[in-house]
Amino acid sequence: MARNKDSGFHSAAGLIRYFDQEDEKALKVPPLAVVGLCVILSAIILYVTFAWPL
Repeated sequence: MARNKDSGFHSAAGLIRYFDQEDEKALKVPPLAVVGLCVILSAIILYVTFAWPL
């Protein structure tokens, strides 16, 4: 029985093509904004947890 040694490359080839394309209409969010939003959301969750304990 023949073995298919190229199966890993074929399965990843679609992802490589997908991530290679960059849409100019796409929303571009800077990484610092994502980190800042996570910090603010975490602070809100911690405040609510301590302000109104269950």
